[in-house]
Amino acid sequence: MAKKSEYASEYEHIVKVDKNCIDAAFNFCEGYKKFMNSSKTERECVDTILDTIKDNGYKEFNSEIKSLKPGNKLYVNNRGKSIVLITIGKESLDKGVNFVVSHIDSPRLDLKPNPVYESDDIAYFKTHYYGGIKKYQWPTIPLSMHGRIFREDGTYIDICIGEKDNEPKFIITDLLPHLAYEQDKRSLKDGIKGEELNIVIGSIPVVDLDDEIKNAVKENTLKILYDTFKIKERDFARAEIEFVPANTAVDIGFDRSMIAAYGQDDKVCAYPALIAEIENVNPQKTSITVFTDKEEIGSEGNTGMVSEYLFDIMEDLADLAGVKVRDCYKNSICLSSDVNSAYDPTFADVFEKRNSSQINHGVVLTKYTGHAGKSGSNDASAETMAKVIKLMDDRKVIWQIGELGKVDIGGGGTIAKYISQRNIDVVDLGVAVLSMHSPYEVTAKLDVYHTYLAYKAFLLND
Repeated sequence: MAKKSEYASEYEHIVKVDKNCIDAAFNFCEGYKKFMNSSKTERECVDTILDTIKDNGYKEFNSEIKSLKPGNKLYVNNRGKSIVLITIGKESLDKGVNFVVSHIDSPRLDLKPNPVYESDDIAYFKTHYYGGIKKYQWPTIPLSMHGRIFREDGTYIDICIGEKDNEPKFIITDLLPHLAYEQDKRSLKDGIKGEELNIVIGSIPVVDLDDEIKNAVKENTLKILYDTFKIKERDFARAEIEFVPANTAVDIGFDRSMIAAYGQDDKVCAYPALIAEIENVNPQKTSITVFTDKEEIGSEGNTGMVSEYLFDIMEDLADLAGVKVRDCYKNSICLSSDVNSAYDPTFADVFEKRNSSQINHGVVLTKYTGHAGKSGSNDASAETMAKVIKLMDDRKVIWQIGELGKVDIGGGGTIAKYISQRNIDVVDLGVAVLSMHSPYEVTAKLDVYHTYLAYKAFLLND
């Protein structure tokens, strides 16, 4: 047997370090799979979170809250698309807070504002993809329709079609190989173009015996929509409609050790953070757990981290506590709870293995993101890394280092840089993911569980 080095170290498979956690991890991930199936969009995710916290003592943080007491649990729902959970700690707020910030949006297909059209007796929706997708992965898979549509009279309806077995699904077509000679000459990136991501929604014309109706298939499809939902074509201009894969979270492998699901980037971090926050009782420092929107398109908009919504909440908390918010910021620390790309042996050439995360090797600590020369990165300090690593080691949380591909090949961004702009120490900590940004991403159950342990240790931090 080889002698273990006294000085060198390796990031080992979790089972080699903590074989007793398998049952706990598998049980934890049953709840995670249910969460994924009910939370495919950011709106649905906020609704699921609200439903989950309703019996755990959370109260809405608004102008009626006049004081803060240790143990108080509060929430702020930002436009139904992002949500902040707060647990007041024993220490004064100016001693800092512990932030855990994940995002609940995922790459998808959005409808254009004027989406319905007919071509050669087939009705379609026009789409505009959201976030970084490989466009060729989206045709020929079943899709479901989610979102909110406002009617002309000001009422609205929330739509979810295609998730139940008895509901219709939707699809984008592709060429058969026999006719794809010219398509095959395209680069993989352009194998399917953005304007070819057209969703089939109908093929039977409306039957009208009096007059021949132009675009009769489109007319019949719109009639079905009106009969079912009381919406008309122009109402799509008042809508947010997303199409996502109509799949469910499932176990992968003979050993059932992995999970495949749509949207694990970044709900695989959001769910462990949610459970850790709910279980966080009487922490030393106030904990603030954020589930934010729009990360996949640069954290833009008033529900993304470019917005001031989180920092407005912090100012309100500081005012109630009678402290300066800037003192709170400079003494705080944040885990940017986002995923990293797991090393994939099939595509080993794009990874620098020594600094790549692997599935089943624990929660991933990512010092910097960005691309090339760390452009767009937060780049956590040595002090921040030391503090988080000590906490993980003390609580026996299995962790590893991660980097997003080789220096001149990979790169990406998270919300870390937006939090750090407030003079808050930030480091990325999340789950390693295979097939990231695909319609069916893969994670390891042991990693999901140790990520929960990491967030729980961090939030309590007593």
